[in-house]
Amino acid sequence: MSASDLPTKEANVLKGHEGAVLAARFNADGNYCLSCGKDRTIRLWNPHRGIHIKTYKSHGREVRDVHVTPDNSKLISCGGDRQVFYWDVSTGRVIRKFRGHESEVNAVKFSEYSSVAVSAGYDQSLRTWDCRSHNTEPIQIIDTFADSVMSVCLTKTEIIAGSVDGTVRTFDIRVGREISDNLGQPVNCISLSNDGNCILASCLDSTLRLLDRTTGELLQEYKGHTCRSFKLDCCLTNTDAHITGGSEDGYIYFWDLVDATVVSRFRAHASVVTSVSYHPKDSCMVTASVDSTIRVWKT
Repeated sequence: MSASDLPTKEANVLKGHEGAVLAARFNADGNYCLSCGKDRTIRLWNPHRGIHIKTYKSHGREVRDVHVTPDNSKLISCGGDRQVFYWDVSTGRVIRKFRGHESEVNAVKFSEYSSVAVSAGYDQSLRTWDCRSHNTEPIQIIDTFADSVMSVCLTKTEIIAGSVDGTVRTFDIRVGREISDNLGQPVNCISLSNDGNCILASCLDSTLRLLDRTTGELLQEYKGHTCRSFKLDCCLTNTDAHITGGSEDGYIYFWDLVDATVVSRFRAHASVVTSVSYHPKDSCMVTASVDSTIRVWKT
């Protein structure tokens, strides 16, 4: 995939949120996307047609992250009210409220089979929740971090998390082993490459770092954007050929994975770009911003 095939043309603007949009996420097949933000709501959209489908309201403070199951039947969300909400997508009903975090919850993800969810908190902990039982207590607490846990990714057997303490930590659930890679800078977002071999970490020194997942070796660094005080998403394109991320000045950046050159940058929003989500198959991306809009980009 060449740089000319990257999604840099605005296809739709999704409006409806009042205030900053903190996350926008495609669902598993890329037909829908979810957003959440300062206005305490979660919104479901058809980004390709620019249509708002449903709004989910129950959080008492801002909603910081949202994730949907592969079959699109359930949602999980978290935010400033210290709670993790488990929702039924079609009815909009909260099935369960998971309580246990002592402070704001920054990120949440479903496991592969959606039976478990993992949340990352400002209270320096990861908590695992059983979505199948009626138990609202965490089934596991990982609290080896020295600062706020900002971001979490799951594989079949591992929980991977990035923290303001400068580490990316990998927990092997089967054997109970922890591996810690210290990047020396606060980590505010991590994501996995599609082949599962690499971890991309966004750090607060305006640098994205690519790590080898097995050795922890630093493979590459990506610079040019500004990331000093906000949580900004980063991810790889669906071909793993490029890296993309937002910037505090409203720009979107694309870097070449291998040589780290900036292959494209463009003004996408009027303010901080908080979130980027890449379509699982097509050359398409959604971005979210403090400017209250979500924008859909295509080639």
